[in-house]
Amino acid sequence: MAPAIAFWGEDRQIAAMSDLNDTSTVLRLLETRKSASAKAMTGPGPSASDLDRILACAVRVPDHGKLAPWRFLLWEGEARSQFGEIMRARWQALHPDHGAESLDFVRGLFLRAPVVLGVISTAAEHPKIPVWEQQLSAGAVCMNILIAATALGFGCQWNTDWVAYDREIAAAMGLAPHERVAGLIYLGQALSPLEDRPRPDAAALLTRWKTR
Repeated sequence: MAPAIAFWGEDRQIAAMSDLNDTSTVLRLLETRKSASAKAMTGPGPSASDLDRILACAVRVPDHGKLAPWRFLLWEGEARSQFGEIMRARWQALHPDHGAESLDFVRGLFLRAPVVLGVISTAAEHPKIPVWEQQLSAGAVCMNILIAATALGFGCQWNTDWVAYDREIAAAMGLAPHERVAGLIYLGQALSPLEDRPRPDAAALLTRWKTR
């Protein structure tokens, strides 16, 4: 049986750093796309016009029933530190035994990148469109954001963390009870050259169906 994990490239175990995020063609970008790390980002982030382009690409996804079952939240500038105080207070309530170092880390989560873009799934019961399909559409939105941002030259990472699943934080974000955070996407510039990681061997994951 073929291994589940293989390395990219015919004669190299891993993609060279210069090969990553090659925007020369659409296929090359898809073949070499690599996220940056939110832990190692700096500015500048996308401008207002860049964000307009990124979001215009984001909504061009499969969307059964044309429901647009997603929306966006943006944190930039002082909004990042202001929301950081909310996250810090919530973390302290959840973990009263944690000290200043842990609380300061949580407060600085959104300060790691100049722009944090939230993708909110608004999936709801529908007579024809399953909730699951609506949620998948939100995931596709997140992926389009990564591809568009990378094409524009930004480092980006699709993240969630505990804040995406805490209902008190969701309320602070202004989410309705049925809404969920599909992704928190950090946008900026990578502080250091990207390094590739082992990728699954797609052929090893393929099953060709046939009758028995």
